[in-house]
Amino acid sequence: MLFRRKDPHQGYSLSKESVSRRKEGRLRVGGQAVIEGVMIRSPKTMAIAVRRPNGEIVVKREGLTFFSEGTFLFKIPLVRGVITLIGALILGVQALNYSANQALSEEEKALSPWAMGLTLTAALCFGVVLFFLLPLYLTRWMRFAIPMVSDSGILFNLVDGVIRLIIFLIYLWTISFFKEIQRVFQYHGAEHKSIFAFEAGEVLVADRVKGFSYLHPRCGTSFLLIVMLVSIFVFALIPHHLPFGYKVASRVVFIPLIAGLSYEIIRFADQKRENRGVQYFIKPGLWLQRLTAREPSEAQIEVALCALKGVLEAEGHVFETSTKYQAPVFAEAASRRQAK
Repeated sequence: MLFRRKDPHQGYSLSKESVSRRKEGRLRVGGQAVIEGVMIRSPKTMAIAVRRPNGEIVVKREGLTFFSEGTFLFKIPLVRGVITLIGALILGVQALNYSANQALSEEEKALSPWAMGLTLTAALCFGVVLFFLLPLYLTRWMRFAIPMVSDSGILFNLVDGVIRLIIFLIYLWTISFFKEIQRVFQYHGAEHKSIFAFEAGEVLVADRVKGFSYLHPRCGTSFLLIVMLVSIFVFALIPHHLPFGYKVASRVVFIPLIAGLSYEIIRFADQKRENRGVQYFIKPGLWLQRLTAREPSEAQIEVALCALKGVLEAEGHVFETSTKYQAPVFAEAASRRQAK
């Protein structure tokens, strides 16, 4: 059997990949791995937990304004997907910057706003060139080897999409060999386990959380896979007879639409994750996550739980934890005490 019952809280397993049953009324949370830590986002709050070289876990927590899900823009389909993507990029760079400063030194050495903007711009340009423009040019050059590629619009966009997907997979496979990236991938798995446990109503302690899957259907890796597939259909709508320059421009102009559609698809799949048909649909994304997530240690899970508890406390959300639980050190609280 493909699907099998695990326990009352973990829902169903999809070939050893847990598709957790979310309890009704649970706060919607997400996040990402950072250097020696995890960033967790709730609708109105972000918390970054990092383990310092001395073993201390420090948490930076701040409220969200423009990227808060409480704004009216998050009620508009497609638009909320674009805002989520932009927020993930901006908040992600901020979280990585903070985690690098905390993990490498006791002193904070934050990047200037100009350096932050330059980093974000460079990352965006690299992604657009590698995953959108390069496949287009490679497909155009293939017309010399396979003439029919330039004659059929459907075949042209199909080849373009396949090349884009291959480049994406090679990129993920290549970076997975770097030791530093492997630790980030372990924290990625810790983030998934923590969110799974929270969604299932489990007690938020490491020894209870470690039994959950490190693969999550709402992961950014699955989102990127959906982006690659949706882009094939969106670009297929562009008339094939248009000059090549228009095709190049379309790869940039249509990114917001592709992001919006992809977000709505993965949001729907997550809401219907207990449906057997949807479980088949999300399975490729779970397979792909084996390249970007690893089984974490209990120490790494502990860091992820600190970030998760940070946003839950800020949202006023009641969660069950161990009687030995001690609140983590919050960076902003410590700075306020020093100011006094």
